Amino acid sequence: MTATAPGRLAAANGEPTMKAIVTLGNGGYDRLLHCDVLRPVPGPDEVLIRVLAAGVNNTEINTRLGWYSSSVRTGTEDAAAAEQAAPTQKADGGWNAATPFPFIQGTDCCGVVIEAGRAADRQLLGRRVLVRACMRPDGFSSHETIWMGSDFDGAFAEFVKVPASEAFAVNCDWSDAELATIPCAYGTAENMLHRAALRAGERVLVTGASGGVGSAAIQLARHRGARVVAVTSHDKAEAVRQLGCETVLDRSADLPAVLGEGSIDLVVDNVAGPHFGVMPKLLRRGGRYVSSGAIGGPIVSFDIRDVYLKDLTLIGCTAWDEPVFPNLVSCIEAGAIRPLLAGTFPLARIADAQREFLRKQHVGNFVLIP
Repeated sequence: MTATAPGRLAAANGEPTMKAIVTLGNGGYDRLLHCDVLRPVPGPDEVLIRVLAAGVNNTEINTRLGWYSSSVRTGTEDAAAAEQAAPTQKADGGWNAATPFPFIQGTDCCGVVIEAGRAADRQLLGRRVLVRACMRPDGFSSHETIWMGSDFDGAFAEFVKVPASEAFAVNCDWSDAELATIPCAYGTAENMLHRAALRAGERVLVTGASGGVGSAAIQLARHRGARVVAVTSHDKAEAVRQLGCETVLDRSADLPAVLGEGSIDLVVDNVAGPHFGVMPKLLRRGGRYVSSGAIGGPIVSFDIRDVYLKDLTLIGCTAWDEPVFPNLVSCIEAGAIRPLLAGTFPLARIADAQREFLRKQHVGNFVLIP
């Protein structure tokens, strides 16, 4: 039986429709509705993309949970369990303003352009593209952002419309699912390394190394000629080592004792949580710490003296800088990075995909196929 789409997404008689996953509000998996909705119509500067594959990321789960709210004090896994048991709506639970429920999530999109508005680049028609999900409405001199799948309808659907300027044609022999592992995870990782100005020969520590962002950061840091120390669980160590790490350490290790204080040039950390306090101690004088997430918990403690006495730089990253996505496309086309596809699920089984994602038994990314 086909479910009925809510509110503004409901289809009217005779209008073209599509299958989509509509997120109804903050809460558990029951907030994900597979249903028929209106097929989007591109505006003058937009293109319509038939979605071939859509990646699964922490951000979609966090947005559904309202994890970005200042009221949430735990990591994603604990927050997911709490919301499943007792869902609560959070006005400040999204990236920017209140999340526009009901809407279609999906930050990662690989697809083919099938329509172009009158002012859009018609050379994109028929091309396989990746969508730059992080968009800078006021230009790259401003850090204001809007995100596909967080601030407006995304790729968990058969079709999505985006500004033509955010669709990047990619020429490679990767599968659609492999390409769909790239945008959010690799864009986030590339942005962190770009913003932190990682240089060849530097030693970089990557936490959460088996995840989408962590595994991307390892490959992109190696591409820059850096030496990588990765932190992951014991059962994933060999898979992570295959990415070209100098050293792979278990996340239970005493990192200052093993590596030595002041031995790291750059920490790339999307875990945070209770182990955050050792990161400034690992950094050399003048070192940098960069983060775009906190899956282990957003509330941390550390000794501020480590920061100012060692002249450390702490860098927060959300808005992608202008070179980031073109750099990624170039890396793909040059064969400088490789996709880490953990598995695929039909779009209708999004809850199963997110449950598997939260088990953290995988390396890389899961992908939904409409």
